[in-house]
Amino acid sequence: MAKYGVSSGSISQPTVKAKPKIFLGLDIGTSGTKALLLSDSGAVFAAESPHEMLTPRPGWTEQNPEEWWAAAIKAAKKALKKSGMEAKQIAAIGLSGQMHGSVFMDGGAKVLRPALLWNDQRTGAQCRQITEKAGGREQLISMTANPAMTGFTAPKILWFMQQEPAKYARCRHVLLPKDYIRYRLTGEYASDVSDASGTLLLDVRRRCWHGELIGRLGIDRALLPPLVESPQVTGRVTALASRQTGLPEGIPVVGGAGDQAAGAVGTGVVSAGLVSAAMGTSGVIFAAVQEPRVDPQGRVHTMCHAIPDTWCVFGCMLSAGGSFQWLRNLLFAEEIRQLTRKRKDPGELYGRLIAQAEKSIPGAENLYFLPYLTGERCPHPDANARGCFIGLTPRHSLKEITRSVLEGITFGMRQQVEILRAMNVEIRQVRASGGGARSGFWRQMQADMYDAPVVTINACEGAALGAAILAGVGWGMWPGVKEATQEIIRIKDVTKPAKRSAVFYAEQARRYATLYPALRQTFADIYG
Repeated sequence: MAKYGVSSGSISQPTVKAKPKIFLGLDIGTSGTKALLLSDSGAVFAAESPHEMLTPRPGWTEQNPEEWWAAAIKAAKKALKKSGMEAKQIAAIGLSGQMHGSVFMDGGAKVLRPALLWNDQRTGAQCRQITEKAGGREQLISMTANPAMTGFTAPKILWFMQQEPAKYARCRHVLLPKDYIRYRLTGEYASDVSDASGTLLLDVRRRCWHGELIGRLGIDRALLPPLVESPQVTGRVTALASRQTGLPEGIPVVGGAGDQAAGAVGTGVVSAGLVSAAMGTSGVIFAAVQEPRVDPQGRVHTMCHAIPDTWCVFGCMLSAGGSFQWLRNLLFAEEIRQLTRKRKDPGELYGRLIAQAEKSIPGAENLYFLPYLTGERCPHPDANARGCFIGLTPRHSLKEITRSVLEGITFGMRQQVEILRAMNVEIRQVRASGGGARSGFWRQMQADMYDAPVVTINACEGAALGAAILAGVGWGMWPGVKEATQEIIRIKDVTKPAKRSAVFYAEQARRYATLYPALRQTFADIYG
């Protein structure tokens, strides 16, 4: 990496020789917390510590913030041990985390109840209230660039206000997951504009809290933390945090970003024309844009990016890799148990399924799969939607079934791409990550369906790497986020669309698009 001077507004350093060697990124995920060390030579060392998700009722998801803190400490120590470096070499810390979650704290910084998570579904009534108080769905989208959804933070605050009023009366602070870790590290209350975009309380265009909407909802503005841009320093590790974590006192901690924006930084999606296609359990298409672009129908989210004066547009389907995992678990349940007992990775079974899919012709002999195993968010915000196969015949075997699942997932991702194109979002290149990036066969399918080059890069650590990069920018290692990614991120492989297949899948996509609308009312009748 090139050695850059200190940028304006960053922590001043006495001499170049005094520059420490590594930056720590902490990513507070749903299933675990990841710690990543990024050295000044470009080396990466990562470790993860799990934590539990609570489901006290169907559709409710919660976590204990104290478990995030314990997991962050464990993961950081594991990463340091793996790297062979010392904690005193850490120059700065960046934070990322699951978006939308709510941590309610009293005046003494005591957590009042378990945090409500991004996938919690209890707030349908509060979403309707927010939409009504905003003056309707269109007015709400004009105010916050997004419609009310159960995952967002604002409806969680209203739920807490209405359902647990005694505890709410004691509430003095509402923090997002990563910002709770910031408080534990620095004693400071703060958030960044990218993560705050997912609260439904931000004026996304102006990158500040939306005072008018907050007032209409009856939320005390004092509950919400001050806002910063992602690379901005928000505080330093306190003496107490140093004793608890083993990190040296005084290390600066930057604003960081929500996991989607941080993940985009970690894959280099920081300029217009670059798009990421990330397939974990969910599937996210994320694009960087130079000005706010809003879908009037609210099918995709418009939020602030982790780069000052840059925004992002992204959609999320709920069961992308999750659908493929379901198929694997269904077909190989006993083999998974055996591999788990032997402490071997059952991930190798995905390769066997892809080998089956490769034996089938494109279109899987007119077998379609709708990947709505846990409802859907984009392009169909419908909690009642369900997964199904359409067109099964006695001719269909494992190879067609497997290919139809992969195609159904990718059709869902394509629909997000189509929405972005309809919004005049430039798409020159798609950067694949997660499960969809590991198979050349699946990358070709994506390139054909998106009708755009699909590339893989030299980094696969996503949000944790993005958080570490933001730490480096805030400290002054690089003059900006774009310059940092140019130093760190490299393209490994390029898959171009095959013209004939792209034309075929365009026709198949038109048929696929008719299936959900035909079933929408049936889903509502059965599951509503």
